[in-house]
Amino acid sequence: MWKPSQTGSINPNPTPEPTRPAAPAPAFEPTAGRAPAATTGDQATIGKGLFIKGEINGSESLFIDGKVEGSINLPGNRVTVGRNGQVAASITAREIVVLGKVRGNMTATDRVDIRAEGSLSGDVAAARISIEDGAFFKGGIDIRKAEGKPIAVASAPAMPEAARPVQ
Repeated sequence: MWKPSQTGSINPNPTPEPTRPAAPAPAFEPTAGRAPAATTGDQATIGKGLFIKGEINGSESLFIDGKVEGSINLPGNRVTVGRNGQVAASITAREIVVLGKVRGNMTATDRVDIRAEGSLSGDVAAARISIEDGAFFKGGIDIRKAEGKPIAVASAPAMPEAARPVQ
């Protein structure tokens, strides 16, 4: 047994631990377990210290942790507004995830996900929407079919022939 007063190790011939390459840190994936974006591109990042004013168009997913003003148009991809993100823009994408603050309208062909720490002031048009407890949302919601057509609001069901009054 090794005692604090002893020097050296117990094993007289220690074998050095083989060096292993460090595993890359996993990227933040807010929708883990879901299918990847329709395109095979990587994810671009706008960091905390960046401020972009203007129009963003492209063919890859985007993670925003800085400030953006203008418009974001990334059809077929995901836009994620990080916890530090502040966006004053209209956003068009396949999927939009809000963890930070967004002021503007959103159009998603698939879904909009507003997380508990997220804030959205603006209208949403999407096939699906998810708003977690604790999230802030102020605006209108337009649920659309996957092909982009609005779902018609059904009127009262028609009475069957047998239930109609006799005239």
